[in-house]
Amino acid sequence: MTNILELIGQRTSYRGRYRDESVPKETLRAIMEAGLSAPSGCNKQTTSLIAVDDPALLSEIRAMIDPPICETAPALICVLTQRVCAYRDRCFSVQDYSAAIENMLLAIKALGYESCWYEGHITDEDRIGDKIAKKLGVPDGYELVCVLPVGAAADPLKKPLKKSFEGRAWFNGFKKE
Repeated sequence: MTNILELIGQRTSYRGRYRDESVPKETLRAIMEAGLSAPSGCNKQTTSLIAVDDPALLSEIRAMIDPPICETAPALICVLTQRVCAYRDRCFSVQDYSAAIENMLLAIKALGYESCWYEGHITDEDRIGDKIAKKLGVPDGYELVCVLPVGAAADPLKKPLKKSFEGRAWFNGFKKE
């Protein structure tokens, strides 16, 4: 396995086409286990996951997503959250599912696949996540907030240009020039 720091540096959001190769259920399970291993505010464990790899169901879900994304991905992981008060009146569900998603993105990369964090597109005003949740039989009290396509990349990876370390991180105080 790649060193974790190297893996973090190699990971990128992949929005290209996927190869027509299924992702083994054991691999999807390993990815979801990585997500569920993420820290959770006051251990409320507000994140739940659904892997979708059935071609007919994937086709139905893709038809709900406009503009289209994940059109060729052989699998999707749907991220669900529950808004639960964890400490006094504080809810950490966004932090919980964000940590789970990052763990899964790193696991996906480590296992030789690619993905992209699609949230805004799913939770926008047209509420695509609600439509997908209904199709998947998600009960009330859960919100589908993200989909992660999972598959082998068919196109070359494109690394975005990152700002310099010195332009975004400092020691012992803010030192923007």
